[in-house]
Amino acid sequence: MSAIDTRPDRLQPRRHAVMRTGPLPYALSGALAAVAAASAGFSFFLPSVLTGAEAGNGNLRGTALIVLLLGVPTLLTAMVGTARGSPRWLVVWLGTLGYLLYQAVLLCFATPLNGLFLCYVAYLGLAVWSVVTLFPAVDRRAFGSRVSVGMPSRSVAAFAFAIAVLNAAAWLGAIVPALLGPDPASLMKGTGLLTNPVYVQDLAIWLPLLTVAALACWHRRAWGLLVTGAMLVMLVLEGIGVATDQWFGSRADPTSPAASMSMVPAFAALAVVTGTVLALYLHNIDRSARPEGGR
Repeated sequence: MSAIDTRPDRLQPRRHAVMRTGPLPYALSGALAAVAAASAGFSFFLPSVLTGAEAGNGNLRGTALIVLLLGVPTLLTAMVGTARGSPRWLVVWLGTLGYLLYQAVLLCFATPLNGLFLCYVAYLGLAVWSVVTLFPAVDRRAFGSRVSVGMPSRSVAAFAFAIAVLNAAAWLGAIVPALLGPDPASLMKGTGLLTNPVYVQDLAIWLPLLTVAALACWHRRAWGLLVTGAMLVMLVLEGIGVATDQWFGSRADPTSPAASMSMVPAFAALAVVTGTVLALYLHNIDRSARPEGGR
C-alpha cells in the first residue's frame, strides 16, 4: 500500500492559480517599468528638453512625477504579488498597465517632438504589448473562483457605468458646442496642440471598454469583474495624476485654459471616492472560493 503524504501543504486544498505559467508578461512589464521610469525621470528632472507651451510642459512634468513615484513602483509591487499567487495584485497589475499606457499615449501625441521621442515610443510599445500578453495569460475561470460570493458586483458596476457616462458627457459637452461653432479649433486654445489625445482615447477606447466591462461585471462575468477592477485601479491613479498635472500646469501658467487649480481638489476627491470603491472590491477578491463561470 502506498504511503500517504501527510505534509501540511499537501493536506491544504490547493488554490487556483490565476495566471498560466510563462515569463513573457513579466519580462515585458519589467522592461516597461525601466523605460517608463526613464521617460518620466528625464521629462521631470530635465524640463529644458520640453518644447511645448508653458502650461503643457507643467502638465507633463506633473504626469511624469506620478508615473515615476506611483505608477512604476505600483507596477513592480503588483508583479511580485501576482507571482506569489495573489489575484488582488493581478487586478492592480492590469490596472497599472492601463494607467501607464494612457500616459504613454499622451507623451507621444500630446507632447511636441523633443529629444526623448524614441524613449516615449519605446514606452508606448512596451505598454501595449504588456497588456496584450498579460490579459490572455489570465485564467478567467480561476480568477472567478477567487471572487467572494459577497462581492457587490452590481454596486461596483453601477459606479463604473456612472463614471463612464459622466466622463463622456463632460467631454461631449465641451466638444459638440465647439464643433458646431464658427471655430472648432477654439477647443485647443492655449494647449499648443492640433487635437486632444485625451478626448480621442477616452471616447474611442477607455470609456467604451469601461461601459462594456461594467455590464459584464453586473452579470458577474469573470472577465468583467477583472477588467472593471483594473479600470478602478487605473481611475484612482489617473485621478491622482490629473490633480498633480493640473497643479504643475497652473503653476507654470496661471492664465492658461489648459490647466486650472480648481481641478486639483476635484480630481483628488474623485481619486478618494474611486479608491473607496476599489478597496471594497479588493476586499472581496481572494476570499471564499466559488466558480463564477470563467466567461
